[in-house]
Amino acid sequence: MAGLAWQEQKSVLALCLLQALFFVGLNLVNLFIAPSILGAVEDRVPLEGVLGTIAFFVLALLVLNILKTWVATNTLFGRIAVRLKILAEINKKFARTSYPNTEDPAVLKKRDKAGEAVGGNSQATEAVWDTLAELLQSTAGFVIYLLLLSALDPVLIVITAVTTLAGYFAGKRINGWGWRHREEEAQYIHKLNYVGVKADDRALAKDVRIFGMRGWLEEIHQKYDRLYQDFIGRRERVYLWADVVDVLMTLLRNGAAYAYLLGITLTQGLTAAEFLLYFTAVGGFTAWVTGILSGFTTLYKQSLDISTVREFLELQEPFRFEDGEALEPEADKPYEIELKDVRFRYPGAEADTLKGINLKIRAGEKLAVVGLNGAGKTTLIKLICGFYDPTEGEVLMNGENIKRWNRRDYYRHFSAVFQSFSILAGTLAENIAQTDEGIDPHRLDGCVRKAGLAEKLQALPRGAETHIGKEVYEDGVELSGGEKQRLMLARALYKDAPVIVLDEPTAALDPLAESELYQKYNELTEGRTSVYISHRLASTQFCDRIVYLEDGKIMEEGTHRELLGRNGAYARLFELQSRYYRKGGVPDAETVSP
Repeated sequence: MAGLAWQEQKSVLALCLLQALFFVGLNLVNLFIAPSILGAVEDRVPLEGVLGTIAFFVLALLVLNILKTWVATNTLFGRIAVRLKILAEINKKFARTSYPNTEDPAVLKKRDKAGEAVGGNSQATEAVWDTLAELLQSTAGFVIYLLLLSALDPVLIVITAVTTLAGYFAGKRINGWGWRHREEEAQYIHKLNYVGVKADDRALAKDVRIFGMRGWLEEIHQKYDRLYQDFIGRRERVYLWADVVDVLMTLLRNGAAYAYLLGITLTQGLTAAEFLLYFTAVGGFTAWVTGILSGFTTLYKQSLDISTVREFLELQEPFRFEDGEALEPEADKPYEIELKDVRFRYPGAEADTLKGINLKIRAGEKLAVVGLNGAGKTTLIKLICGFYDPTEGEVLMNGENIKRWNRRDYYRHFSAVFQSFSILAGTLAENIAQTDEGIDPHRLDGCVRKAGLAEKLQALPRGAETHIGKEVYEDGVELSGGEKQRLMLARALYKDAPVIVLDEPTAALDPLAESELYQKYNELTEGRTSVYISHRLASTQFCDRIVYLEDGKIMEEGTHRELLGRNGAYARLFELQSRYYRKGGVPDAETVSP
């Protein structure tokens, strides 16, 4: 943290030191102000001298308080900047990490813990500076007060130190109850937050109303709120004993100090000013000792939280990125993709999802991958796109294993539209270009026109600068399902990558709309290597080759006509779907031109 602050905001470290110095200075002024004025009165100093002493201390308090307030205000900017830098690094890490990490529960837990450490001003990555400042001021104050009390009997220092340590460690043990039961508390908080988020989720608003879920959600929230309140009650009853111990130790320490100083006053003639100074110093010495112990305890806890940030940021990547070979996409270059003896099993699964896949996608070929749900179609696409590495076998591009390249460079070779696609609360142009800088308007217009969105674009109030969605912008517009699909087509065209992948992006559309959109893709991706996934077999008849997956294996492959002629699994499924659509009043799928 110190190294990061030195690199990003050097003022953070300097202001920590100044914060400690001004705090100790204020404490010393407050320590000496009453004894000094009392001593002046005892020595019969003229009124002007007493008033001068008072004025001196008032001025000192004023100046130190001004400086302390200035430091406290200005140190926030640097500290927040450092915390936001860490937050940016966490977000950057997760946005750029290998795709399998985004699905790994262990990685997600590490990300959540790292996020908690930067979640606000009171979290470790910002609060640590207050802890360091407090440790500095406690250490300086301890040394100064120890020198002051060294003029007295060492027994008094021992009594003060022992009672302080006893009270601190007893209180720490008792107050540690909350730390030892933090998982129980986190469970209640997590469930309360979950219910709150779901009840407020716009996507669930229709379900909440149509199924009358409000009362049920309130009942669940109240249930966990009662459990959490019960936990708080148990915790506070335990913490009460820490207060009792603190009161007893304070009584013992102050009683011993008072008795000792009173004895010296009666036997050695200690002045009232000296009595007040030393008695106040005993209390201050206790506070400094407690401050040092508490500071190191807090620093230890904060260091654990900060370690979770480092653990996430230094997470090992299964893919090669900057250390891999560069791979520049070339629009006119043919790209052939091959899967050789590929098997894939998800982490923790008992069986392989893909089993012995051998598939070559020739340059410029349009390949359809079809099959029932769970056959492994999407997993196959993720392997082709480089989101996963196979458990066994290898994925090749133009005869070279994709593991050798910078994986981000490999991604640049693909334009893909997936089942779950991202539409952000930005402008139409930004959603198509996937950037807010350097958007080519002529290229954008061409992609919009080719995707069949030109009429919609003309109807938008601000054209391509119209905001999409109402989550952020009040003037945002909502697109229909078909319009969103065409937006995805325009995005794929704008990227202009040499390989096109469609992973059932039209599953929410009716068969005719899907067939029409797939024909659009067919026209606009002519000459490029393309892979289409659909569970509706009629939609992919235009492809050069169709691969039928079943139970993670390639059961059949060929053209649409060839597969129908074999009268196998593909033909039976095609006939079943055709019969279903005919009964529903949809034209016979077999009448669609091959």
